[in-house]
Amino acid sequence: MVKFRFLIVVVLVLIVAACSSSDDGAGTTDDFNRKAMLENIADNIIIPAYQNFSTDMAALKIATSDFVTTTDEANLVSLRQAWSTAYISWQSVSMFEIGKAEDLLYRDFLNVYPVDITNIETNISSGTYDLTSVSLQDEQGFGALDYLLNGLSDTDATILGFYTDATSGSTYENYLTDVVDRMDGLTTQVLNDWTGTYRDTFVNNSGSSATSSVDKLVNDFIFHYEKHLRAGKIGIPAGVFSGTPLEDRVEALYKGDLSKTLFNANLNALQDFFNGKHFNSSFNGESLKTYLDNRDKKELAVMINDQFNLSRTTALGLNNDFSEQVRTNNDLMLETYNELQKNVVFLKVDMLSAISVIVDFIDADGD
Repeated sequence: MVKFRFLIVVVLVLIVAACSSSDDGAGTTDDFNRKAMLENIADNIIIPAYQNFSTDMAALKIATSDFVTTTDEANLVSLRQAWSTAYISWQSVSMFEIGKAEDLLYRDFLNVYPVDITNIETNISSGTYDLTSVSLQDEQGFGALDYLLNGLSDTDATILGFYTDATSGSTYENYLTDVVDRMDGLTTQVLNDWTGTYRDTFVNNSGSSATSSVDKLVNDFIFHYEKHLRAGKIGIPAGVFSGTPLEDRVEALYKGDLSKTLFNANLNALQDFFNGKHFNSSFNGESLKTYLDNRDKKELAVMINDQFNLSRTTALGLNNDFSEQVRTNNDLMLETYNELQKNVVFLKVDMLSAISVIVDFIDADGD
C-alpha cells in the first residue's frame, strides 16, 4: 500500500462538500462531539500508551547497557525479556502515525521486517552507518534486535561469542547499543511532542475537513489495520499476495514463538481504540463506537466488534510461531486473514460513510 495524505484537491473538496458537514455543523444532523472524542483518545489512550512504551524502552536501554558491561547468559536472557516486553508494548502505539510520529517516520524506523541481515553485518563490520537514513530502515528497530539477540546462532553460548570476541565483539556491542539508543531517542521525541504542545493542537483540530485530527487519525487506524495487522502479520506470511507462503516474513522471525503474541496485542489495541477503551483500564470513553451510536449505526458498531472477536477466535488455534504455522497448516493463517478482511469492509466502507470521513490512502496490495 502507498499512503497519500492528499488526493486530488478538487475531487476531495467536492466529496467532502457532498458527504461531510462543515466545521460549524451547518446543514447536517451530525451533532457528535468530535472534540470530546479526541480528548478521550489523546488523554486516556495515546499518551498513556506512549508513556508505557517509553518506560519499557528505557528498561530495554538499561538492559542493553548491563549486557554490554557484563556479557553473560543471565544478562542475555534479561535483555531478551526487556526486548519482548517493549515489542509487545509497541503494539499499542504503532497505529498512531500522526504528529511527530508521522514526521519522523517513526513506525518505519522501529518495526520494518524482515530486516536485511547482510547489510546489518556489513554495518557491524565496517562500523560506518547512519541510522537516520531511510535506506537503513530495514537494518534497525525491533527486527534488527531480534536478529542480534536471537538470530546470530541457535545456541546462547555461540551468540555470546559474537559479543565477547576479542576482535569483533565491540563492533556487535556498538551496533546493538546504537540501535537501542536510536529507538529510545525517537520514542522520547514522539512522547515529548504529545505531552508538549501537540496534544492541544490535536484536540482542537476537531473539524470535519480532510486535514482534521479525526479524519487523519481514522485513516491511520484503518491503514494500520489493513497493512500492518491484516497484511503484514498474517496475509504476507500466508502468501495471500504472493501465491505461496513466505515463512521468513513473519514478525519476530528469529524469536519464533512471539509472533502470535504480537498479533494478539495489536488486534486488542485496535479494537480497544475503536471502543475508546482507556489504556490499561476497563473504562470506555467517547470513541468511533459512540460516534456510530450517535449516528444511529449501533448495529454496525456491534458488527465491527463481533468481527474483531471472530478474528481473534479464529486465530486462537494458530501456532505461537507463525513461521511454523505457515509450514504446517497455512489454511488456518488464510482463514484468519479472511476474517480480518471482513472488517475492512465494515471499517473502510460502512463506518467511513456513516461518520463522513474520506479515505486518504490508496491500497496497492492487489486485494
